[in-house]
Amino acid sequence: MKKLTVNSRPSTVKSPSTSDCQLVCTMIIPCIDLMDGKVVQLIQGREKFLELPDPLAVLEKFAAYAQIQVIDLDGALGRGDHSNIIRELCRRKPCRVGGGIRTVEKALTTVQAGAYKVIVGSSAFTSRGINSEFLQTLLAALPREKLMIAVDCLGDRVAVRGWRETLPLTSAQALAQLEPYCSEFLCTYIDAEGQLQGTNLAWFRSLRSVTQLPITAAGGITTDEEINALERIGMNAALGMAIYQRLFPELFNK
Repeated sequence: MKKLTVNSRPSTVKSPSTSDCQLVCTMIIPCIDLMDGKVVQLIQGREKFLELPDPLAVLEKFAAYAQIQVIDLDGALGRGDHSNIIRELCRRKPCRVGGGIRTVEKALTTVQAGAYKVIVGSSAFTSRGINSEFLQTLLAALPREKLMIAVDCLGDRVAVRGWRETLPLTSAQALAQLEPYCSEFLCTYIDAEGQLQGTNLAWFRSLRSVTQLPITAAGGITTDEEINALERIGMNAALGMAIYQRLFPELFNK
């Protein structure tokens, strides 16, 4: 496969119309995942592959990109948060922020700290399905356009609690039920996450047929060809390992 040549592409490009969505502005969105005050990249959410000590220095590397995706991994695992770092990241660049958004109060304070959008993950679900009560309360407190919902799937089953628990709910079932509560979805194909071996484009195409809302694709996106394919179906692309490999090659040449 031809590897991603990040600097050869603009951060936003026009996408052609498809039968499922109108003309959209497709973005490459770099990911900043925070753990213990540092930027990390994990393989399938478990094995730490790389670590960078200064989140603000990493942000400077992403200056050419219109938005950043910031995930507080410690917040997601219930072992603290990175509120001060996130506030400063949001001050410098429009950020979609997730990880540990378990209460309406946390969502509100995240927006007040400057988040462009809040990403709700595990809290959008119960052990039986959709957490409609929480989502209705959240929607009453925040504008719908501020809310994204993360639908992360392992073997096409929704995975929650740091991807350590799977639910009896498929991606298509989840998107259809969650659509009234958000303005956009973040959909991660966990099976390919962090492996630089490509993603599952057929899975993303199946999601495009389920919802008219914007979708940001994540999980194993590695090549320009995959970016172009996602563009054709009208999806944004959140990049983790692939963009770090391009901008921090010294970390991959060990």
